Amino acid sequence: MPIGKLLRMPAPVRGKTDAGKRFSLDPEMILNVLEHARPLGHHENAKELNLGFGFLYYGLVRTLRPKHVVVIGSGFGFSVTCLALGLKDNARGQLTFVDPSYSVLTDGPFKTMGGTSQWDDPKKVETHFARFGVEHLVTHYRMRSDEFFARYEEQGLPSIDLAFIDGSHAYHDVRHDFISCVRRSHKDGYLLLHDTNIYIREIVRHAGVKRWLKTIERKKSLFELVDFPFASGLAIVRVLNDEACECLESLQAE
Repeated sequence: MPIGKLLRMPAPVRGKTDAGKRFSLDPEMILNVLEHARPLGHHENAKELNLGFGFLYYGLVRTLRPKHVVVIGSGFGFSVTCLALGLKDNARGQLTFVDPSYSVLTDGPFKTMGGTSQWDDPKKVETHFARFGVEHLVTHYRMRSDEFFARYEEQGLPSIDLAFIDGSHAYHDVRHDFISCVRRSHKDGYLLLHDTNIYIREIVRHAGVKRWLKTIERKKSLFELVDFPFASGLAIVRVLNDEACECLESLQAE
């Protein structure tokens, strides 16, 4: 197409694709997410309208087009919101959010990383995610992840295409959540692990995300991973083959 003709073409409608569907991440939405979903350790920069890892969460959903996303743990819903906005713009998929709504004041620091009981009231949970227009995509389970996975099949939930693990950071809990997700995932399923870069807590054994990643890293025939050592850190793990599920017992034993 000649440059002159291209320059004379009308500009696309702001915030819409050619099909007339909304593109959610306009400046207004980004400000809304930063203010109300309150990211913690996601390499964000509010002054620059930068969602940090949030762009990655959104972009992965737009790229992978998952039917079912599972999020384990979220302080104020940042990861849930960014992932759900991707589902919204894909016009497909659902998100299952698991969080017992612990508070650091009443439940102590070993059960939560700064939690403030954000998810106690179902109506408030719905209202919170309605602020971003994704309440119809998010189903919240107010329970621990071990309770949730014990009832997974009973709930009739589908296989997991993309999981975000950010619940209890104790080594055995991270291992449990990862294995539980892989059991219900498939080849080319993806798992994200937040807080891979909190070394002080790892040293004092208050967290074990990085330690668990080292175990996964040795299973090169089963998993492929990349770790982003920025802010609190984030790892992306891809399941390489369906045999990963059959090797879970050996992973548990290490």
